[in-house]
Amino acid sequence: MIEIEASYIAPFAMADPSKEKMRLAVLTSGGDSAGMNAVVRAVVKAAILKGCETWIVREGYEGLVRGNAEGHRHVSDKGICVSHKDVHFHEETFLHHLRYGDGELLRDGTGDHPGGRTLKGRYIVRVGWDDVRGWFAEGGTLIGTARSVAFRTREGRLTAAQNMIKEGIDALVVCGGDGSLTGADVFRSEWPKLVTELQSTGRITEEEAQKHAHLKIVGLVGSIDNDMSMTDLTIGAPTALHRICESIDNINSTAYSHSRAFVLEVMGRHCGWLALMASVSSGADFIFIPENPPDAEKWEDSMCKMIQSHRDVGKRKTIVIVAEGAVDSNLKPIRAEYVKDVLTNRLGLDSRVTTLGHTQRGGKPCAFDRIMPTLQGVEAVNALLEATPDTPSYMIGIRENKITRVPLMEAVEMTRQVSVAIAEKNFPKAMSLRDPEFSESLEGFFATSILESEPKLPHHLRMRVAIMHVGAPAGGMNAATRAAVRYCIRQGHKPFAVHNGFLGLLEDNVHQLSWLGVDNWMTRGGSELGTNRKLPDIDLGAVAAKFQQHNFHALLLIGGFEAFSALQILDVGRKYYPAFNIPLVHLPATISNNVPLTEFSLGSDTSLNALVDACDAIKQSASASRNRVFVVETQGGKCGYIATMGALAVGACMVYTPERGMNLDMLRNDVKFLKRRYGLDAKGKSEGRLVIRYSILRLVFSGYNRNSSTYVRNEIASEVYTTDVITKMFKEEEGRCLTLVLHLWAHTARWHSLSDGPCASGAPLAEVHELHRAPPRAVDQAVLPNSASASRIGGRHYDPRIDSEMGARAGDGGACGHEEPKREAFVVG
Repeated sequence: MIEIEASYIAPFAMADPSKEKMRLAVLTSGGDSAGMNAVVRAVVKAAILKGCETWIVREGYEGLVRGNAEGHRHVSDKGICVSHKDVHFHEETFLHHLRYGDGELLRDGTGDHPGGRTLKGRYIVRVGWDDVRGWFAEGGTLIGTARSVAFRTREGRLTAAQNMIKEGIDALVVCGGDGSLTGADVFRSEWPKLVTELQSTGRITEEEAQKHAHLKIVGLVGSIDNDMSMTDLTIGAPTALHRICESIDNINSTAYSHSRAFVLEVMGRHCGWLALMASVSSGADFIFIPENPPDAEKWEDSMCKMIQSHRDVGKRKTIVIVAEGAVDSNLKPIRAEYVKDVLTNRLGLDSRVTTLGHTQRGGKPCAFDRIMPTLQGVEAVNALLEATPDTPSYMIGIRENKITRVPLMEAVEMTRQVSVAIAEKNFPKAMSLRDPEFSESLEGFFATSILESEPKLPHHLRMRVAIMHVGAPAGGMNAATRAAVRYCIRQGHKPFAVHNGFLGLLEDNVHQLSWLGVDNWMTRGGSELGTNRKLPDIDLGAVAAKFQQHNFHALLLIGGFEAFSALQILDVGRKYYPAFNIPLVHLPATISNNVPLTEFSLGSDTSLNALVDACDAIKQSASASRNRVFVVETQGGKCGYIATMGALAVGACMVYTPERGMNLDMLRNDVKFLKRRYGLDAKGKSEGRLVIRYSILRLVFSGYNRNSSTYVRNEIASEVYTTDVITKMFKEEEGRCLTLVLHLWAHTARWHSLSDGPCASGAPLAEVHELHRAPPRAVDQAVLPNSASASRIGGRHYDPRIDSEMGARAGDGGACGHEEPKREAFVVG
């Protein structure tokens, strides 16, 4: 885990004092995106912990070209006039790079003010630890970005090299799109010649030329379009998707009220990821993306036929999403206005166009756009420290939830091949160059949006599929149910809702679901079917009898660890009850993310965003009050996922989790840390401190605001050191601690605005595909060995018949939710 305050310096491998410190700068370039500030913050803090000196470059590459005017120099903030013997920090590196005083100017936007301290004439600015504190919660980029014309010229790059050498900088972190990263690689490749020319013309000395003979470069992808190859996600894309879905949610009410059709244009000049994921997440009726263009001669007929079929079954609203780069098969642009006219003229619909524009870029970053840039920023620093003149420039990405390094230009070249393939009308190649999830999501969209007149499967292969929610409600349950229901209907199966879990089954609370009946479930939180924690072993024989009575051929369980346990119980019960010899599938859905054998559960992302929103609001009070410690309690059972990831997302100083536990020594050190940290605050600006406690576990973090800090605690971190105990300890030692325990936070998380739409729609399709692995009419035959499966989001499914040790550990909420299974596994499609 990364962090954040001085108490976490010790675990990091500090640089060798005998070696010369690396001086690195970070800049943002190209279009802005949420999460860029988190990158800057992470790079600066990780670099300081590694013993480096850090700069930021204002206005992107343009700032490198302009450099610093003569006479301007960096002056430390005089607010850090404290006695080192009083605060007892061992790490001189931390103390010497705590604050340089320009952080507030950058954050408040007062850097160019003519009076007092100013950034005028300074584009390469020295920054310290506190200068970037809390930046991760801000949208856009506080250090500015620009598309530099001067840097595209060799003379401009020559000047940029001179400015960097003048400041002693020999490493550069660039956050931007493919154009910005290409510029960085060109700059690095030209560097030796640029240095030679600068020396020969007398612009730098021979000593400077020798000292800065090589330039280290690393790139991070900041792009809301998610258009970079060799990475699953780019910085800013998740937040942009949030903004789009929020807009669609707002439009849905007026569209329904007036029975209107809305055509939304979203960003995506060469990539349809935003349009596709927004369509999947919001339940749109039709979509236009550049990678999968419709037939030039037939698309109007196809669109009208699909939308009319939706209207024929009683649907009152129509949503069509168009990527700004959408074309037909002849590469003719498809404009939102033209689509609106087609809907109006051919179907007689009252149609409107909404262009979201730059609202997609704005707003505070979502949880994932705080966590991912933080992890990537730390990896970027590591990559620079390990770089040699012979290593390629790396791009930091994420693949299968792992932070990765890939050759920068290889990723850029593969990205450009998509545009070339589209220009050559080689659309299958364009799709193949996208992430596999892209194709799966497109398939999922069509499977849940097309209302087929005739089912795809013959009569003898059609099944009666029961769908049940088990456990606590979680965001995404209803969206998953909607996707499963519509896919079943498309194939010819009959989906049945089992209300109120296994208790409802015993009371015959079962009814068949319809295509239109689940239409509005996509954005609804909680559980429309009703759910509880009762397991089938309350009366296994009666449950089997109800399976036979309703003639179920398959069962889809959606829920958390209780649903996983129910799957195990039913699997064991096959020895005694033939009714359970049917395909059984579990889709993980829990805010705790504690289901074994899967990396993510539906609802966990929503819960993190609820925690972020709550802490952002709390820190406003902490900021205003100063000198305060807020204790926030979260949930999650005996799993520390929410606490740990929440700590990264809100900038925690420390985190207490059930997996790590806590003791008196740990608390004593934390209290000492608070005292020391207060002693280092700028005079007159003592920072507030915020503590977040998991209701079973505790997590502590430093707030984003310059006047607030937070500690996060898991609810089961310790049964002895409760939130009240921790608060009293802090209050006794500090005399300035305010307690705020969000006992209702978890319930708020369960009903928070959904952010799991893509996973909730795509994952159930794999689950229903899994049902097809069993033979036709499986209820009348012996079950296949692997026809009971627990889903792992990411495409892999596992046999739930794992040993008792694994099940026990999962029940205790240990780390087994992120371990590989100990027995047989198989891959689906």
